[in-house]
Amino acid sequence: MTDTSAGPRLLGPAEVRALAAELDVRPTKQKGQNFVIDPNTVRRIVRESGVSAADVVVEIGPGLGSLTLALLEVAGHVTAIEIDELLASRLERTITEYAPNQAANFGLLVQDALRVREVPGPAPTALVANLPYNVSVPVLLHMLQLLPSLERGLVMVQAEVADRLAAKPGSKTYGVPSVKAAWYADVRRAGSIGRNVFWPAPNVDSGLVAWTRREPPATTATREQVFAVIDAAFAQRRKALRGALRGVVGTAEEIDAALASAGIDPLARGEALVIGDFIRIAEGLPGIVATRNEARADD
Repeated sequence: MTDTSAGPRLLGPAEVRALAAELDVRPTKQKGQNFVIDPNTVRRIVRESGVSAADVVVEIGPGLGSLTLALLEVAGHVTAIEIDELLASRLERTITEYAPNQAANFGLLVQDALRVREVPGPAPTALVANLPYNVSVPVLLHMLQLLPSLERGLVMVQAEVADRLAAKPGSKTYGVPSVKAAWYADVRRAGSIGRNVFWPAPNVDSGLVAWTRREPPATTATREQVFAVIDAAFAQRRKALRGALRGVVGTAEEIDAALASAGIDPLARGEALVIGDFIRIAEGLPGIVATRNEARADD
């Protein structure tokens, strides 16, 4: 007789490789595929995320389902977004086999996370994911913008990206991801993950980034205008703001006036400013050209 009180069984190295062999999946760097094979690691991620039975979780890139199963142990509902149709074709059956009592609490959206415009089902309250390294920052920023219902989250990304997302002004790692993430949330580093918990093992270390949503800044500038200022300020990060902003607005006089109004030294650099400084600058530049790619991940 099946124990109906049992929680999900998790995937270990043998199960992950067996599922991959069944699908004839060969993980590729191009798709950012590194499958977690250690049950203790996915349980740690879920524990650090603070997810409970009251949460509706959205997961990006579930792959073969390692983290998904751990989330289903504690979350009220999990919606997974998977771009790979082959992996997605097996995922619901994996959930049914390994977590039969939680299968009703699982939803799947087969789509590119960067192109998602709506997440079906109950409004997500948390984002927990092992994000593909090559698109981690754009995906995170897109989800934060798309889903205002998100209250908090924990993502695993490349260690260098984790450092950038959680960096503070004045540090060498502080840049575009740091400031744009700060528009939406308070962000912090939440630990490191070793390479040996993945198959195949990546050539880089991984880090955990946790964030807590806060109210969006009160401003007369749009998010796009603020992000345009951020992009310009870090496009040539050693350049003073007076020169860096010439790419997004017309005259030196307008820039000087905006910086003076914001109380910002025109010879300061973007790496010294917090999100509130960028907002005040944008408010003084009504003719600013909105950024072409507000989720850019560089610098």
